[in-house]
Amino acid sequence: MFRRHKFDSAQLEQAIQLLRASRRTVVLTGAGISTPSGIPDFRSDASSLWSQVNPLEVASIWGFREKPQRFYDWIRPLADTILNAQPNAAHRALAEMERKGFLQLLVTQNIDNLHQRAGSQHVLEVHGHLRTITCIECNLRQPMQPWLERIMQPGFVPRCPQCNGPMKPDVVLFGEPLNEHNILQAQEAALQSDVILVAGSSLEVLPAADLPALAVRSGSRLIIVNLGMTPHDHLADVLLRGDVAQILPRLVAAL
Repeated sequence: MFRRHKFDSAQLEQAIQLLRASRRTVVLTGAGISTPSGIPDFRSDASSLWSQVNPLEVASIWGFREKPQRFYDWIRPLADTILNAQPNAAHRALAEMERKGFLQLLVTQNIDNLHQRAGSQHVLEVHGHLRTITCIECNLRQPMQPWLERIMQPGFVPRCPQCNGPMKPDVVLFGEPLNEHNILQAQEAALQSDVILVAGSSLEVLPAADLPALAVRSGSRLIIVNLGMTPHDHLADVLLRGDVAQILPRLVAAL
């Protein structure tokens, strides 16, 4: 059992000092950084994305190949939520942290593009994004924007104009490999970091979840900002338990 840590000003000050002394800081974000923007996470409670469906049916590459319409029926309301969401104070704080020179790379498990919309420049999206769409048969890739209006119509499945195969958004489904270049870049950055800051991630989804342990083994200091406990809490130098949209702005403002 992990001990529940109470957030206090002493922990905040310790995190500030670690970040000020760091020459290379890497940030890892998960679904919890976007829940204040109204995007549900995948696991935490009855409102999570997996509470009503079997993810291996609706969000696996096998399920997509078998019945792409089932995938689109599931993702349509989520995509609508994502496309209408706005960056929150946590996204804006990390963009400001980068502008101040205290953040060298932001690795995100999210597909919502909110970090970029908030102003972050150096972002690695290890689970993909919704900006492009690719045919799973011939690999034709196109911008998502021209497809959006039709995709949002119930029952519609985008078909490749080249081979008529089903088109899939460039997000990583269960059973698909992650972008190898992005993962290797994230791992290399973690190995070279002085501080790794985790914000809004349960640290349960590999391989991104292993980045903090990889960094700590190479001598990095670890700061975790999250509402709930994570499997790597025992490795953390600082645990800030609470709302990322409240803690990150305070942390960045003090740098």
